[in-house]
Amino acid sequence: MEDTVNIRGITLGDAKAIQDIRKAISEDDAAVNFTKMIGQQISEGTDKSSLVAQINENVVGYMISTTLYAGFGIKKSAWIMAIGVHPDYMGQGIGLKLARRICDIYKDNGIKHIYSSVRWDSTDVLSFFKKLGFERSEFINLKKKL
Repeated sequence: MEDTVNIRGITLGDAKAIQDIRKAISEDDAAVNFTKMIGQQISEGTDKSSLVAQINENVVGYMISTTLYAGFGIKKSAWIMAIGVHPDYMGQGIGLKLARRICDIYKDNGIKHIYSSVRWDSTDVLSFFKKLGFERSEFINLKKKL
């Protein structure tokens, strides 16, 4: 019997589970302070657009996003900042369920565009976003090495 995936809003109590998922995916990204990130969203009241996926009360995936209101020609839009599914649960459609729910939330709130940034060589992540209907935007990422 397949376990049911429950998608719900993120809470500060989810930070450790999210940190553990991030570490299981990549040791390089294990230093992200999810407690601070989630706490900031909750204090700003923007936590409605970040979700976790649970199976049997265990957090097995997450998607953290936010709303953007201005900047360099972007009208009110959304930004997916982070997504992760524990490696033991990858390939079961959990990321797609999280993303579809995020899209529904933003659509219901009048958002017309969702953006994200992906490394050009992350073919698995690019494939995931393409499956959701994402395409190249009119923006390019810039960086300055310090």
